[in-house]
Amino acid sequence: MTLPNVRIARELDPGLWREFLHNNPRASIFHTPEMFEVFTRAKGHEPGLWVALDPDDCPIALFTPVKIALLGRPAGSLVSRAVAFGGVVCAGDATGRAALDLVLRAYEQTRSASVLFTELRNTAPVDCLLPTLDTHGYQHEGHLNFLIDLTQSETALWGHIRSNARRNIRKAESMGVIIDEVTDPDCFGPAYDVLRVVYKRLQVPLPDISLFVSALKVLHPAGMIRVFTARVDDQPIGALTLLIHQGVMTYWYTGTLREFSAHRPADLLVWHALKLGAASGCRVFDFGGGGRPDEEYGVRDFKAKFGGELVDLGRNTCVHAPLRLRIAVAGYELSRHFI
Repeated sequence: MTLPNVRIARELDPGLWREFLHNNPRASIFHTPEMFEVFTRAKGHEPGLWVALDPDDCPIALFTPVKIALLGRPAGSLVSRAVAFGGVVCAGDATGRAALDLVLRAYEQTRSASVLFTELRNTAPVDCLLPTLDTHGYQHEGHLNFLIDLTQSETALWGHIRSNARRNIRKAESMGVIIDEVTDPDCFGPAYDVLRVVYKRLQVPLPDISLFVSALKVLHPAGMIRVFTARVDDQPIGALTLLIHQGVMTYWYTGTLREFSAHRPADLLVWHALKLGAASGCRVFDFGGGGRPDEEYGVRDFKAKFGGELVDLGRNTCVHAPLRLRIAVAGYELSRHFI
């Protein structure tokens, strides 16, 4: 199917942008103009926009990959990846697929040469889009997630949590773990300090603090983010960031200090988030990923305790420069030991 009157644009009116996303089943917070602004302000992130517009300049397909450096300076300017958090947004019919084809074609022609691969992290089923994605080299692989129904009562939510997690929550409360909310961007430092320690231990890069400060500045006034810390007395021992959009609460960056694991702050933070989501009218708690089906993953085991539905929405990845990617991955694996 051809769309002769459709054009590709790199900018979009925020009003039309939000209208297109409203109640679109493929849309997530990562597709919003607000999140685009967050990534624009964040160090080390460079969001891009490719949108197919009909003759009335209304969007029919949207692609918002974020370019992120794979290595530190100076190599980072030469090797990067692009992550489309949330995947692509379009209808699953013939028109939507044809518009997606145009968008991906334009992206391939104009993307930065430093992008070694582009990854789509799907937050909605893409079965009907797979032929189009495959045509453009986006190979599909399984990737699990847990979704929790927040329309049920608090009693029902509690009842679906495994007994060991319920014991951990009670233990955290009995040991005096307190949950505080962070609303001031200038006060995110203690939460970031916790995340920095956790990510260094895991040897996984943590985004610059500007990502979180920008998120609080842009998203908090719109009710699209909640940030919490767990503490014992005056000692922060855990942090949790939650993104909110169209009734979906998404588990974003989180971590707890290993030396306080006996206090079970991670379990208490999740329970606090579930109660908050249900009380504030959210429909779904998106646990933000559970790893590949064929790999053991401790994080998945942790998330499974909270009674969600296990789903496999998968990811799609297109490698643009195989040789440079292999070299960059080797460098990345080496650099992990020095983070």
